Amino acid sequence: MSVSSGTVSLFSAVAFFIAAAGGIAYGFKHKDDVLRVVAEITGKPVTAFTSNENGTGDEASGSQEAAAVESYGDVTLRATDNGHFETTAEVNGRDVEVMVDTGATMVALTYEDAERAGIYLSPSDFTHSVSTANGTIKAARTRLAMVELDGIVVRDVDAMVLPDEALSENLLGLSFLSKLKRFEYANGRLVLEQ
Repeated sequence: MSVSSGTVSLFSAVAFFIAAAGGIAYGFKHKDDVLRVVAEITGKPVTAFTSNENGTGDEASGSQEAAAVESYGDVTLRATDNGHFETTAEVNGRDVEVMVDTGATMVALTYEDAERAGIYLSPSDFTHSVSTANGTIKAARTRLAMVELDGIVVRDVDAMVLPDEALSENLLGLSFLSKLKRFEYANGRLVLEQ
């Protein structure tokens, strides 16, 4: 039985497209691994790209929300329109909206978000006086088992829990940031490196 060259070409084309589709699917599923390998080969950090309004693959920019872009061990946060660095972190394995605040001494959580992260406190735990923009209030000191921000994981983090009405948003302060290799602000971006 002989096979024509046209049939061989057809099989070759089908095999190529199946392999290409598999490679693309693997790349989407394991994009962080792919970016790390490319960075190792080229010797240069590679940032993740997203589609912009025109549908092109330009680097994400001008987002109204803070975008976290991982680039070979670094996380870069872009400031929101109000100039803050707002993002989602995992506290004890639970998603919590935070503002990264280099002026805050500690991680500060609202009572509600602390409970969501598995930290249960009684009124007698609120023994520490804390100065806020709205005056002095009582807060509870605690320790977080783990805080993760886009692949950066810090364990055993000191934190304060404040009554919900005393804190408008959770703060990711120096008790987290000081455990990093570096954190640096430049050109409206905050770079965190573990």
